Amino acid sequence: MPQPGEALPRVSRVQDRGWAWVVLAATVLVQGLTLGFPSCIGVFFKDLQSDFQASNSETSWFPSIMTAVLHAGGPLCSILVERFGCRLTVMLGGLLSGVGMVASVFSRSISQLYLTAGFITGLGSCFSFQAGITVLGYYFIRRRALANAVASTGVSIGLTLWPLISQYLLDEMGWRNSFLIFGGLLLNCCVCGAVMRPIPLPPPASSSPSSSSPSAEGAPLSNGNPLQHKEQPHLSRSAACFQTLQKYLAFDIFCKNKGYQIYTIGVSWMVMGFVLPLIYLVPYAILNGVEERKAALLISIIGFINIFMRPMAGLLSGLNVFTGRRIYLFSAAVMLNGLSNLICAASAEYSILVLYCLIYSVSMSVVGALIFQVLMDVVEMNRFSSALGLFTILESITILIGPPLAGLLVDLTGHFSYVFYASSFFMVSAALFMGVSFCTMEAKNKLKGTQKPVPENPARDKYAEVPTEPESDKNGSPAAVYVTSI
Repeated sequence: MPQPGEALPRVSRVQDRGWAWVVLAATVLVQGLTLGFPSCIGVFFKDLQSDFQASNSETSWFPSIMTAVLHAGGPLCSILVERFGCRLTVMLGGLLSGVGMVASVFSRSISQLYLTAGFITGLGSCFSFQAGITVLGYYFIRRRALANAVASTGVSIGLTLWPLISQYLLDEMGWRNSFLIFGGLLLNCCVCGAVMRPIPLPPPASSSPSSSSPSAEGAPLSNGNPLQHKEQPHLSRSAACFQTLQKYLAFDIFCKNKGYQIYTIGVSWMVMGFVLPLIYLVPYAILNGVEERKAALLISIIGFINIFMRPMAGLLSGLNVFTGRRIYLFSAAVMLNGLSNLICAASAEYSILVLYCLIYSVSMSVVGALIFQVLMDVVEMNRFSSALGLFTILESITILIGPPLAGLLVDLTGHFSYVFYASSFFMVSAALFMGVSFCTMEAKNKLKGTQKPVPENPARDKYAEVPTEPESDKNGSPAAVYVTSI
């Protein structure tokens, strides 16, 4: 039976070295399999539409549901991680994803596809992705920022490979057999989850000898699944419900923190347009005479540039000149992303579409690298997890309704170009709203000439730079979950 003093060396031998790098490699693969997967749906858009005799709006609900559930399942994933740990949650997600895609092979209507490939696969992808990111916080302490940056490249690799694989499989065996193979590929998340084994944590340094001498069976595990739970005082049902909402959905922060309120509304509006090109670019190109494989290559170009640009964007945002100003860099990237859609709407020539992909991918990389970094700047780190829960829930609602509305626009007008005009409108208006609102808020604070009273939340009522480095780990858990979901 190990003594308390023996636990610390064991943890130091695991974190930031050795098996931690295997876990990081597994997380990269999980991100490529889950977050990168929805990018290939546009390849199947016309075939699904033809097979099910569905309109553009009806067909677009399928990728919308998948992407929305992938984001909205965050609070449920957090509960599973606390109860069962990251390892089992990732494996459960892989199982759900695979089962959802295999079940979709037997769909006889587009509505059945909403449930199987949309809801079930989306929920499984959410569990695998977010639990995989969470486990990095336990395996990496000193090199956590590096680990998160490397893990985010998995999304870009997935964006690059999924469309090419999808187009090849579609040409060779049709969409049903392709989905069957996808089910087998997504089951690899179970393999990745298996290597994310929990590690024992040392007792808190401040613990007294009498309170820090549990047996090995009672030592907490560093994947969010302690073997012993503290006894909670008896609470009424309403109080327990309120406490749960407060923990996972930060409505109090939304009401009191002006910066969080502006940013959440702005990003929720932004994503209505942000996801549209990834869904409609391939069918738009094919409709305008571009060969199918070349059309699928457009999404791969976006993913390939993201592999290099996303880490560079992260390094750029870390420069001292952007300290306290990341929101403006983010707003500028959103503005550029929105304006780039006008290029695509103006012409469907392949060379113009390639130029569009280059500009779109650069701005997309900056948006993806900063979206959660800015959120860390406007809320305290000890409330980041709950702020992230509400943030992703609201974001998922607009992700859900954006593509179907765009599909309805195509059905009414008969022109795919209106999708890109709509995307440009959402992106540009969101960029202006966030940039002007934060600028106005800072100007008001300067006119007051005083800082707000010392509060519980220093980010309240103004945009404030909040340290993103975690405090010394009291129980080995990460101070925040650094998520890269865009």
